[in-house]
Amino acid sequence: MKYTPLYLLLALVIGAIAFGVAEAANPRPVLLKMPIGFSTRLPALGSPIIKIKDDLERASGGSIKVKLYEPNKLVAPFEILDAVSSGKVNAGYSAALYWAGEMPASSLFSAFPFGPEAGEYMAWLYYGNGLKLYQKMYDNAGKNVHVLPCALITAETSGWFTKEIKSAEDIDGLKIRFAGLGGKVLQRLGASVTMLPGGEIFPALEKGALDATEFSTPAIDERLGFHRIARYNYFPGWHQQATILELLINKDQWNALTDQQRRLIEITCKASMMDSFAHGEAIQAAALRRNRDEHGVLIRYWSDDMLALFEGAWRQVVAEEAEKDAFFQEVWDDLSAFGVQYDLWESHAFLPRARFPEKQCP
Repeated sequence: MKYTPLYLLLALVIGAIAFGVAEAANPRPVLLKMPIGFSTRLPALGSPIIKIKDDLERASGGSIKVKLYEPNKLVAPFEILDAVSSGKVNAGYSAALYWAGEMPASSLFSAFPFGPEAGEYMAWLYYGNGLKLYQKMYDNAGKNVHVLPCALITAETSGWFTKEIKSAEDIDGLKIRFAGLGGKVLQRLGASVTMLPGGEIFPALEKGALDATEFSTPAIDERLGFHRIARYNYFPGWHQQATILELLINKDQWNALTDQQRRLIEITCKASMMDSFAHGEAIQAAALRRNRDEHGVLIRYWSDDMLALFEGAWRQVVAEEAEKDAFFQEVWDDLSAFGVQYDLWESHAFLPRARFPEKQCP
């Protein structure tokens, strides 16, 4: 039988389509080698990535595998972004505020003083311009990564202190570990601020290199043992009312995934945002009781005057950061505009939140 060029072309097209259908049904397996910025033993902070790994592997039928590396086992926490961008690894789990030294706006995609609570934050990310601006930040910085918000933790404590803080004078000269833009607020008030990964904080407190620290929620901080040295635990967490954690995937790897694999990762991360937030909300009261009743922690609530002091310093920090960095200004303007619209809804829809710092939980 003599094959015409048209017949051969048709055969090639049919073969290519058949191959594509088969590959879509059985995508090539991919292994995501993923260093993480937080220990998996830290509930609702490091622990979500375990469930993310399990959900991806099971829902993908094995076409996506994840190998997790605890902090410092393969990559140091503050080096995860560059490791993913360069292709040293193809994925990472961290928080954008860790890159604030290189990208000033990064904290706005993670947590920032007097910022939105979880509902408003997610609304801006998913239905405002948040996701678009988030990716734009990495693209502008020349980072070869695709970013997805992939976990969310509830409001943090305001920190652990070895002495009681009664006025601005008590902050002046204080040696404290503090993350992100909140650290700049305390610097403006005279504190000596340093940034350390979670695993290095307790030794610094123990040696007296720090007078105080913030890190996360009561349930997470309890695991790190801060109460053994710093007895005064302050609320509310004015610096982080909600915190977004991110999944970074090398952009070449992301583009090499099938549409189904990419969509599955997106869905899994979105589900993790809900699950991690709910988990965090569920475990804080028990941790507060243990801190108070078993660990001898002295729980304190900032006075209105102290909160006003922090907020005033924060407004000055925002103005400085926006003046120095055009993209920070762009993101801040967008967040602020969204917040104004959200405030109209929030002020009408929700019951007033009474504050009873003197009322002890049973």
